[in-house]
Amino acid sequence: MRTVMNRSALLEKYDVPVPRYTSYPTVPYWSDPPTTGQWLEAVREAAAEPALTWALYIHIPFCESLCTYCACNTVITQDHGREEAYLRLIHREWELYRKAVPELATRSLRQFHLGGGTPTFLSPENLRRLVGPILDEVQIRSEAFDASIEVDPRVTEREHLLALRGLGFSRVSMGVQDFDPETQRLVNRTQPVEVTARLTREARELGFQSVGYDLIYGLPHQTPETIIRSARLTVSLEPDRIALYSFARVPWIKPAQRLFKDEDLPEGGAKRGLYERARDVLTEAGYVEIGMDHFALERDSLYRAQRAGTLHRNFMGYTEFRTRVMLGLGVSAISEAPTCFHQNEKVFPVYDRRVGSGEIPTLRGHRLTEEDRHRREQILAFMTRFEVELESDAQARDAEVFLSTLIEDGLVTLAGRKLALTERGRPFLRNATVFFDRRLRERESETQIFSRAL
Repeated sequence: MRTVMNRSALLEKYDVPVPRYTSYPTVPYWSDPPTTGQWLEAVREAAAEPALTWALYIHIPFCESLCTYCACNTVITQDHGREEAYLRLIHREWELYRKAVPELATRSLRQFHLGGGTPTFLSPENLRRLVGPILDEVQIRSEAFDASIEVDPRVTEREHLLALRGLGFSRVSMGVQDFDPETQRLVNRTQPVEVTARLTREARELGFQSVGYDLIYGLPHQTPETIIRSARLTVSLEPDRIALYSFARVPWIKPAQRLFKDEDLPEGGAKRGLYERARDVLTEAGYVEIGMDHFALERDSLYRAQRAGTLHRNFMGYTEFRTRVMLGLGVSAISEAPTCFHQNEKVFPVYDRRVGSGEIPTLRGHRLTEEDRHRREQILAFMTRFEVELESDAQARDAEVFLSTLIEDGLVTLAGRKLALTERGRPFLRNATVFFDRRLRERESETQIFSRAL
């Protein structure tokens, strides 16, 4: 008779390093990098379709202080005089694309996202000066346009929100991470709950359709009691959507994470217990689990997209619909087209020099093979709909063997060629998705390159 493992035992069993699958192939396994010319040709090929819809992402790297848990590409500075020069670089890079792929400006822009770093490091006026000229040069259907921004409530004022609403932004995502004062001190991010509550209230007063919070579990000093308190404070403010991320400890990439003492960090069963407790608070309050790490109230567009089958996942995370091209501007920004991935220079002075000299600042990328594209579609389906039709009996037999343990534990089911994630299996989506990752399965890494699944 099969023994049914409890959730804690399952979380311990499957807490292994696996990718987050914002792309396939995942960035560490990118090969066959395109030249700048090949990348532009991939965008031109997509833009030749009159019905093309596309997304624009702009990376603002600046932060006034370093949050020591952060793994993003950032520039720590309090010199706001740097804003003007960066605006010129972004506009210059956009001009290079407009000249190289003029059709892009005539195709429908569906999504616009500002990320960072801290986009509201820029003044309200500079936000207008950054975004306004670009929006004036593209095609937008207002009823189908989604503009969003990541903000740090500590440096975001009502005037920022006013400027963004005037530009057509309707969604705002707030970095919260944790409401416990001691955890905030240890990660160098003091943010009283009143600061987040004030900005949430102002965003709603100004007509933002969706307010989201980002939370992290596994941070220093977090305990079951503090994570429950933070989760309850979160639901009391009623954000429309919540991202509950596992702290990705990658000190080999981000040395600032070495500042944490091992004894301050919840690990193993202690860390997994934090996730369980926070998740329970959210679901009891009416939040529905959407994809991986994300929760939404039924009034939110992310919930409706998941139910309608239009949910998509890309480098910006989960989105309500799919676009054929995502163009990334700014230092380290990642772009994608149907046949190609592309990333800008990550080192700021190099990005500055190359864009200033009139170059698309290509650092690396990947030209997708036919197999890559097929696997990518299967992963997208599984990550957004929790089920996928396998391509052949041979692939179904492979799944039966590779996923045998997850099937035995009731985390996935396989009926004929239909592979599905169970409700019980939701926390283990990343683990199950590895089945489709042919590149990871065929190459055994010499060093750890991914954060743990849970």
